[in-house]
Amino acid sequence: MTAEVGQFALVLALMIALAQATIPQVGAWRRDRTLMAFADHAAVAQLLFTGLAFALLVRAFAVSDFSILVVASNSSAAMPAGFRMSATWGNHEGSLLLWILILSLFGAAVAVLGRTLPPALRARTLAVQGLIAAAFLTLSILTSNPFARLHPAPAEGAELNPLLQDIGLIVHPPFLYLGYVGFSIVFSFAVAALIEGRVDAAWARMVRPWVLAAWVFLTIGITLGSYWAYYELGWGGWWFWDPVENASFMPWLAGTALLHSAIVVERRQTLIVWTILLAILTFSLSLVGTFLVRSGVITSVHAFASDPARGIGVLLILGGFTGGALLLFALRAGGFDRSATFRPVSREGGLILNNILLVTATATVFLGTFYPLAIEMLGPDRISVGPPFYNRSFVPLMVPLLLAVSVGPMLRWKRDSLVAALMRLRWAIAGSVMVVLVLVLALGPGAAGTALGLGLAAWLVGGAIAVWAARAQPFVQPWRRSLALTRTTPPATWGMIAAHAGLGLLVAGITAVTAWQDEAIVALARGQSAEAGGYTFTLTDFSQSRRDNFEAERATFAVTRDGAPVTTMTAERRFFPQTGRVTTEAAIVARGLSNLYVSLGDPAGEGSRAVRIYHHPLVLLIWFGPALMALGGILSLADRRFRIGLLAARPAAPALRA
Repeated sequence: MTAEVGQFALVLALMIALAQATIPQVGAWRRDRTLMAFADHAAVAQLLFTGLAFALLVRAFAVSDFSILVVASNSSAAMPAGFRMSATWGNHEGSLLLWILILSLFGAAVAVLGRTLPPALRARTLAVQGLIAAAFLTLSILTSNPFARLHPAPAEGAELNPLLQDIGLIVHPPFLYLGYVGFSIVFSFAVAALIEGRVDAAWARMVRPWVLAAWVFLTIGITLGSYWAYYELGWGGWWFWDPVENASFMPWLAGTALLHSAIVVERRQTLIVWTILLAILTFSLSLVGTFLVRSGVITSVHAFASDPARGIGVLLILGGFTGGALLLFALRAGGFDRSATFRPVSREGGLILNNILLVTATATVFLGTFYPLAIEMLGPDRISVGPPFYNRSFVPLMVPLLLAVSVGPMLRWKRDSLVAALMRLRWAIAGSVMVVLVLVLALGPGAAGTALGLGLAAWLVGGAIAVWAARAQPFVQPWRRSLALTRTTPPATWGMIAAHAGLGLLVAGITAVTAWQDEAIVALARGQSAEAGGYTFTLTDFSQSRRDNFEAERATFAVTRDGAPVTTMTAERRFFPQTGRVTTEAAIVARGLSNLYVSLGDPAGEGSRAVRIYHHPLVLLIWFGPALMALGGILSLADRRFRIGLLAARPAAPALRA
């Protein structure tokens, strides 16, 4: 009965979503509070039924109910219990249901936490969210039914892709989807505002917490995915510009621009039209990512499906919601034009520059992702776009953006002097220049690029510290006064400081790994050694063992430096008999902020094995930096000024006439 109850719950959720998409809109049009209040109850009910369906699917995977097709195709009784349960979203049908669950979760969150929102805006927002949920529920029921039965039921399942049998599958997709789908509620707020004809500072204040929440989740999800690829794939890399990696990166870039443009709307009631457009664009890019992994247009470890019907369904949803929102935008955006006087050198000007560079970078990544697909569709030719393209196009856009990151917070609203802003950053400038000079003198002119990269990282961290210094005024105010000013610094300011400093750590990690990593790809037999990064790696032992559903071949390495023992590392290759696949489990040992990395390859003859050995200096900053950025977002969410549903005490802008 599990499958039947789950199927029935999905159908009920669809019916509720359709009602949620229509009745509150009628209520908002008639100003009928009873009909508008229906949106709150429908959003919570939709979450309950979607949650029930998801819980039943998780149970089916946990107990290995192979009478359900998706369980039989993506799990086996021999898999560990944790991986059986996470296999729920390690496939197209289950991951789509997780997407719908999170979509319902955000709708219910607005219903429960947004009680102080204007009733009409809340009703319209939840109606749009219900319409999105109805579209995905229809796709799930018609083309991707997670509860389809299999007759007769096999005695054993086909097993999950071995690359996904990892803790990364347990934590990475949920966070990524919370980010992807989180932007749906921002989209719903934007469309509701277009329908209502009202966007003002209060609207921006209401939307910013949701943008922040989605941005934080997406930041965490991308970071977890990067680390998962680093230790699981055995290539020693942390980012590969894979099309699906790009698909998650594009909404992150657009969401970052949206987050900053909403500040301008809130503080100065300008950039209104641009902010609405960014809200539409960011969620549309999330749908683009969904299309990539479910349409079969790419072959990737990230891809879930290759059924054209599913891809067409996602494409219709993408086209319908993006096209409909843009049409509404074209009809209504003219009424939102409000000009605010400001000079180019001002906080507004800095945020506009931020947006221009971020959106251009997004377009660059979009072009690099889809151009090869377009070439392949138009003819027999095939091309590939990899790191060289992005190094020459994306990186040059990032350099001026990173330079502006520290200057922007030092600029005043309306007008300012660039010289005055730079004077407020004099210590950050001195620190970054010193880093560059010391590295060039120590390493020679050939290391100028590396010195500039680390100098840029120091500039970002120093600029973040300067934000605190501008408020607390150490060495200017008495220390008690300075301490009091530090204690009363708003959480949102601390969040900005943490996010900008985290970006600096990320830049430092990328620069150090790119410039100084040492690699040895060798064939080693027992007792033989190789060197990387000043460390000696000696293969001391081979062993084999049988685990739950795979056979493991382990190689143990003794690591020394200048003859002194440092550590012992054990790398694995795992063979999964049921699927015939082989995976690599790299051995990683942290040395400060650096990593020693060993992965085991194929047999190389005469009792030897191919081995990849890396020394990655400061590589942990690549993940510590984004973690600090996400913490900055969480700190900003904790600010009482940005709590969900809190309205600014400002007069509302007049509504447009229909």
